[in-house]
Amino acid sequence: MKEQKLLYVFLMLLSVFTTTTALAQDKKSTVSGTVIEASSNTPLEYASIYAQNKNNAQIVSGAMSDSKGHFSFDVPDGAYYIKIDYLGFQTIELNNVTVKGDTNIGIQKVLADTKMLNEVTVIAEKSTVEIKLDKKVYNVGQDMIVKGGTAGDVLDNVPSVTVDSEGTVSLRGNENVKVLIDGKPTGLANNIQEAMRILPAESIEKVEVITNPSARYEAEGGAGIINIVLKKGKAQGLNGSVTATVGDPKNYEINGNFNFRSEKFNFFTTVGYRDVESKGYTQNNNQYLNPLTGATTQYIDEYKTNNRNRNGYNAQFGLEWYVLPSVTWSNTVSTRKNTGTSPNSVDYTYFDSNRNFLYNRNRYEDRDTNRTDVEYTTSIEKKFSNPDHKLVVEATISQDIDTDDALIQDINHYTTTYSYDKTYNKEKSKNGLVRADYVLPIGDSGRFEAGYLGTFKVNDNNFILNNKVSDNWIQNNKMTNELEYKENVNALYIQYGNKLTDKLSYMAGLRWEDSNIHVNQLTTNDFNNKRYNDFFPSAFLNYEFSQSSSVSASYSRRIQRPRGFFLNPFSNYTSDINYFQGNPYLDPSKTNAFDLGYMKRWTGLTLNASAYYNKSDDTFQVVKRIVGTTDNGTPITVSSPINLATEQRYGFEFTLNYTPYKWWKLNGNFNFFRSEVKGDYTFIDNNGNAISENFDKNSNSWFTRVTSRITLPYKIDWQVNGMYKGPMNTAQGKVKGNLSANLALSKDVLKDKATITFNINDVFNSRIREMDMTLPQSISHSEMQWRGRQINLSFTYRFNQKKNDRQKQKGGNREEMEGSSEMM
Repeated sequence: MKEQKLLYVFLMLLSVFTTTTALAQDKKSTVSGTVIEASSNTPLEYASIYAQNKNNAQIVSGAMSDSKGHFSFDVPDGAYYIKIDYLGFQTIELNNVTVKGDTNIGIQKVLADTKMLNEVTVIAEKSTVEIKLDKKVYNVGQDMIVKGGTAGDVLDNVPSVTVDSEGTVSLRGNENVKVLIDGKPTGLANNIQEAMRILPAESIEKVEVITNPSARYEAEGGAGIINIVLKKGKAQGLNGSVTATVGDPKNYEINGNFNFRSEKFNFFTTVGYRDVESKGYTQNNNQYLNPLTGATTQYIDEYKTNNRNRNGYNAQFGLEWYVLPSVTWSNTVSTRKNTGTSPNSVDYTYFDSNRNFLYNRNRYEDRDTNRTDVEYTTSIEKKFSNPDHKLVVEATISQDIDTDDALIQDINHYTTTYSYDKTYNKEKSKNGLVRADYVLPIGDSGRFEAGYLGTFKVNDNNFILNNKVSDNWIQNNKMTNELEYKENVNALYIQYGNKLTDKLSYMAGLRWEDSNIHVNQLTTNDFNNKRYNDFFPSAFLNYEFSQSSSVSASYSRRIQRPRGFFLNPFSNYTSDINYFQGNPYLDPSKTNAFDLGYMKRWTGLTLNASAYYNKSDDTFQVVKRIVGTTDNGTPITVSSPINLATEQRYGFEFTLNYTPYKWWKLNGNFNFFRSEVKGDYTFIDNNGNAISENFDKNSNSWFTRVTSRITLPYKIDWQVNGMYKGPMNTAQGKVKGNLSANLALSKDVLKDKATITFNINDVFNSRIREMDMTLPQSISHSEMQWRGRQINLSFTYRFNQKKNDRQKQKGGNREEMEGSSEMM
């Protein structure tokens, strides 16, 4: 039955391909060519090329140029006017082009329209979302909605990606995703939830989403890879921009991006400061049951405020030295420091079995946090006589120190008693990375790649809970733990791609990874070593129906390693009856991923559709269980991750870029998926009884996002987007659906040297995660809002830099991970 459903989804997509192909067969001749910029002789992507009927000026057909500037489209034989149009460049008009059989109009060079450059914003023509066959690229600078926001706001606007209220990132609804920063898994990339909160949106250039990576990439990430590329100025001379933001709730922010480039070197820097306040809440309404009779024993409503005040700076300094025309040496240093306070309260309301009020209990927490991290990267790129023949060697070291201390006061109004707790949590992480990537072109279209990657991590997390007893602080050994995590992963890969015909190309690769991981609980002298190695193959096929239409099929094997709070048994004590506890015995999960994709470009419209299937073994599942009671008999509920047997996930996704008019751009993304989980879990309850739960669960869910950008009169840009996340069943309950919206207005001022942006994130204050859960001993309803509605006003000033600067780059850029999974 499962295979039939999967086959049905693939056949639906295949029918679209077949229909498109059949329509194409009615055309008689193909018009093709290449568009380049006259000033730099570089390919111009997304130029519009269309043929008009010579007699009535009707547009017969057209296409958009690809990343190499190539285009092609089909027309009946005849005579045409052919126009090449790109906003900010002079339109090319070719009169009386006769088409009899396939016709190539050659290389067409477009010139900048100097008059228009003073009136329009050329960079706006570059789509916020670029759709490519193997990945999607989200250009942050184009999105007015994320001005004054964080990396979490950025990712929550990326097609196929969602970020929940706790900062957890999902790709196509799957949380087993690998997030990289500048192509590396170091520094903040080791703590993605923290990165979502402290990394300013202004420091991010773009986000790359790769759902089925090739062997060149790390094998980690069952759902795929998200690469956050930070800004690095590349324009000639001295130039830059400064953005200042004010907001409500309090959001004071200033960020600057500067660079100076000459023939021999390029210096770039990004610096910023933020002082922000955010408010949210968590609510848990619990109904406790007698495990034998199922009768209600009591009700407890729990409400927690999530108030956070945070301030800090981020800075990045980099120097690219062009030692020789073929050799570039790059060095980058980045540092971030953030301090914060979280004055939170947890209010408990107790009821009897008939929900008659009994008493209140209040828990007040005064928390102080401090995080400092620094990272240094050096790389050398050597290009040979063929610029595509190159060797890149890179090394990175980083250190993160994070402290989180809290003083907690508990007041029981029934017994009129007070209790006090102190928690100390210090985490220190050291990371190293060494990589080498070699690319060798072979023949006209062949490409051989090989490389090595070594990642080395040492993380020490020390959590201490002290209880105040008779004016003395006594360490609670049951809730105190020091966790040491060591990870050494060495990997080798090779891959080769080529064309079998003019239309059919392939790429195949093999990656080998050796993992040596230590998870040590130093407090209890519990030492656990996991040593394993495995092969991770990948294969890709691509068939081009035409320059504007292609289909691909791909396969890769992936792995997901547990880290961070998923392993740490203790890290938080805000609530003493509902808390998360990591599992240091988690094993990695492995995934086989299949993807069938299709891309079609029309004039003003790009469609990318895919059907996918993932099968994961030992998948992670967070489960809730009651592990004991407090001194007054209140059940203690703990959430912990476990390894379940198997999860099968398959679905269908499409992304559209549509420009009906030059003043109106639309982007839409829709994803439907089905998850089938199988597995059993047994634990010992607080009475010493073995409780077994069956986690077999089939569920369907979907989410969709639509973004509209309109240029209003007086050159005012208006952007609005809406997102709906459909409901989804889990192993122990159901997550409810959620609808949210954002909007923004933007206006260029000071002769287009500056921009004023106003935005509202979560217009209806509705971005709340709601969940109902049923356990053998309790029924609960929970709500979580990490941050409420946010209103921002931003001002950006550019010097020696027009908003239309396309900032063409000299040489390669390792962080952009160019072409690493593109077909030959």
